[in-house]
Amino acid sequence: MLGRLSESNLSLFAGLLAALLTTGFAIWFLKAENEYVIGFLLALAVAVTLGVSRLGGLGYVGRAFSDHEKLMNGAAVCGVLALAAVFREDHFTLLMIAIVLLYMLAGLGLTIQFGYLGLVNLSGASFLGVGAYTSAVLLAHTAVPPLLVLVIGGVMSALVGCLLVLPVLRTKGHYSAVVTIAFAILFMSFLQVNDTLGGPQGLATGEMALFGWGFNTGIELENGFYGSFYLNYLLLALALLVIAFALVKRLERSWIGLSMDAVRLDETAAACYGLSIARWKVVGFTLGNFLIGMAGALYAMMLGFIAPANFSFGDSLILVSIVLLGGIGNPWGLAVAAAIVVILPEKLQMIQEYRFLLFAGLVVLVLLFRPDGLLPRGMRNYIPGGGARS
Repeated sequence: MLGRLSESNLSLFAGLLAALLTTGFAIWFLKAENEYVIGFLLALAVAVTLGVSRLGGLGYVGRAFSDHEKLMNGAAVCGVLALAAVFREDHFTLLMIAIVLLYMLAGLGLTIQFGYLGLVNLSGASFLGVGAYTSAVLLAHTAVPPLLVLVIGGVMSALVGCLLVLPVLRTKGHYSAVVTIAFAILFMSFLQVNDTLGGPQGLATGEMALFGWGFNTGIELENGFYGSFYLNYLLLALALLVIAFALVKRLERSWIGLSMDAVRLDETAAACYGLSIARWKVVGFTLGNFLIGMAGALYAMMLGFIAPANFSFGDSLILVSIVLLGGIGNPWGLAVAAAIVVILPEKLQMIQEYRFLLFAGLVVLVLLFRPDGLLPRGMRNYIPGGGARS
């Protein structure tokens, strides 16, 4: 008993130390401007990670997330708040962090579809666009409160997903993925020829406002504290992400998640035990698109202007790469993958034009050598009774 207790405490210490060092490294990396320094930091991060992995340290970190989930979740939130405090006046850095959080939120929706249900969706950016354009239209032509607009954006995305899932249910395997690709192309074409929605030029969006506070206003306090207006959006994105993360974790450990898992593993066996395959595919696809739509609605408000180019098929592939790099069915992996996909090309401008090639190469390497994703196995989702989702 004492041995198990000490090992549990050791894993907790390792997890908290990893969270502290990761936050410190993130601050150092985001402050770096010279590309040679950035390259050195990347090499250092890879070397340290490989070294700690060989010594077995990542196993303790993974165990910390499985044995002390609430504490580690809190440590991760505190890390984001620390970044927000350090860069509170830096518009661009706060924007990047907020986009990472929104991509994680969208990634959670894809995680339900890919990881829990086994349903491929290659049109994630299109559902982001549905939520974004919904918020733009509602804020421009109605008096709906912006907070409610976020929910409506998610609902509209879910409703469009309900229509798309009908042909998906009539196909199997790779053919269902082709249906989502066709939808992504059709959605782009619809936006480009629709002058009501701004056509290829796009349209301006309204701002988020909460209890009379406009989010496009910087934060100024009497003690001299100043924060960029992007800090407002970052904090709201973090709050939505925390709620969605808790929902996804609760969903996974419920009978709903187990039913989806059964459908993913073997549809024939699941049907033999009385599970409705079509019903669970509709539920999972709809819920996932709801989260993606909410992310899109807040994304549009934060940017202030949207255009069809923001929701191309290439952007859908970026969302898919985030899910694959993080590990299918692994919500925590989305944090590392989204940070790589969003921040790395911005810090290393030399790879900006080759980012799709870089992401494709990373995905191939991960699938070949670490199909569980970039993070330790212990940080993957655990179902009742133990054992990681395969």
